[in-house]
Amino acid sequence: MSETPQFYYNTRTGAVEEGRQSHGVDLMGPYATREEAQAALNTAAKRNEAWEEADEKWDAWEGDDDTAAQH
Repeated sequence: MSETPQFYYNTRTGAVEEGRQSHGVDLMGPYATREEAQAALNTAAKRNEAWEEADEKWDAWEGDDDTAAQH
């Protein structure tokens, strides 16, 4: 039984690597496909944006709760 290859995006070189070829600090992944690894920075940016939006909603909700408690 052969192992399914994993792909990594190397943030230092900008290259996609099949398997861990570099230091972990330079890698994003693993990803199932070369295409997913190539899109790693874009995927991370989208996730960060979604997390920031969720944080803003959380902060707004906390603010509403604090305002209600003061009245």
